[in-house]
Amino acid sequence: MATYRSSHQVSSARVWQPRIPTLPRTPPMAIPPPRIAGAGGGGRKPRVPPLPPARTLLTAFAAAAALTILCLLSPSPAASLSGAWRSGASSGDKYLYWGGRVDCPGKHCGSCAGLGHQESSLRCALEEALFLGRIFVMPSRMCLSSVHNTKGVLQSNATSKQRWEESSSAMESLYDIDEISRTVPVILDNSKTWHDIVSRSMKLEVGGVSHVQGISRAELKQNPLYSTALILNRTASPLAWFVECKDRKNRSSVMLSYTFLPSMPAKKLRDAANKMKKILGDYDAIHVRRGDLLKNRKDRFGVERSLHPHLDRDTRPEYIRKRIATWIPPGRTLYIASNERAPGFFSPLSDRYKLAYSSNFSSILEPVIENNYQLFMVERLIMQGAKTFVKTMREFDSDLTLCDDPKKNTKVWQRPVYTDY
Repeated sequence: MATYRSSHQVSSARVWQPRIPTLPRTPPMAIPPPRIAGAGGGGRKPRVPPLPPARTLLTAFAAAAALTILCLLSPSPAASLSGAWRSGASSGDKYLYWGGRVDCPGKHCGSCAGLGHQESSLRCALEEALFLGRIFVMPSRMCLSSVHNTKGVLQSNATSKQRWEESSSAMESLYDIDEISRTVPVILDNSKTWHDIVSRSMKLEVGGVSHVQGISRAELKQNPLYSTALILNRTASPLAWFVECKDRKNRSSVMLSYTFLPSMPAKKLRDAANKMKKILGDYDAIHVRRGDLLKNRKDRFGVERSLHPHLDRDTRPEYIRKRIATWIPPGRTLYIASNERAPGFFSPLSDRYKLAYSSNFSSILEPVIENNYQLFMVERLIMQGAKTFVKTMREFDSDLTLCDDPKKNTKVWQRPVYTDY
């Protein structure tokens, strides 16, 4: 599920009237660690060619110097480590490192993926750590896609650090790291403990760091060249993280449920959702994804084409009313989560339902919401708690949906359809 800008509109509902809050900027980012560099483990050489000896030595010295400074400036472990791991790592612990940014290296290094894609990548990495019996080193910040988040525009002379601070969110402000660690042990990559572990790995003659690319998780577990390494570093992969899992088409073979991360939001987000659900009482919900998917283009003959030919029609109020009539009876409270930008777009539904939006809960959301990723995570909990929930497009056979067009991009541009025929 991708993230989106929640509908900024004042409902004509008979229940709530407050306006949506102005979202503040994200908090300053913690100092990120350097890219891991070091010798591979003992035994035969890794598949990825090692750096030349002179360059390796220079890299090790530079990284060690940087780590010394970072360890002095880093926050205390208690601020960055999860539950049982706050006291530091034991001598037998081993780690899995996928890079300092979700999906980077990969096709999203220059830009940024939506929350749904980044969650797919995180789940993939967490699942590999679970399979290997290793502690996962999680990026301390998540990139916020400009497509899915309203952010201020920086001046053109802003530094790369300033741009990253502006366009990212602290991972702990999105997810409950302690709760995740009950299933998969996690540490954040801005912790002093992690910097100490990297520094220690550079001093090891055997074990140390193994850089891996194009190697299956089964081989990583069985081959002593990798299984004995203190740190497995997958940053050599040119692919987005979740591509590593694409060969496993059998959903029954997945070790972590696809709902694992959606069920792990930060406590302040869970609390906000619970307060909203208590006010809503007995309610239904619909997710109406429009803005980012309604991307039409003209072909060489000037004819409008769309990747989702029925989406615009099926997500308009008059069609929504007909579609959900058999699922949601009149008079019900209907929570609408949408990225539609037009004010009052869904107001025609108010003659049949008591409409509610995020804008009706500004007193609850304003103190905790810093970006639209957090807002969507709260609304996702709201949608999960509804008596009847209708999605925009179908993911599973049992889903109730507004549109029958496939969610996956078919890359087939068709003429938009606006009639019933």
